[in-house]
Amino acid sequence: MTAGAGIIVVTVKPGAKAPGIVFGAGDSIVVRVRERAVEGKANEAVRVALARALGVPKSAVSLVRGATARLKAFEIVGASSPELLKRLRQYLTP
Repeated sequence: MTAGAGIIVVTVKPGAKAPGIVFGAGDSIVVRVRERAVEGKANEAVRVALARALGVPKSAVSLVRGATARLKAFEIVGASSPELLKRLRQYLTP
């Protein structure tokens, strides 16, 4: 893990009719994207969605585990894991 970075583990729902990010059971994070899990398109859509929600550039978000699985880990440069969760909660709570 890069210094000054945090990890967020998410469950991805590719091919969703209603894209978005929600907290699931037990504070799990679920990211729904319209893109199908073909040729990394869903992974890229999740990366973009997380960057937007966290207020960081896309280049600060990288997939570190789970490229072909629904459960994925993303490293986000610029904040710790607790800070990232706080930002997500603020983004999801109007």
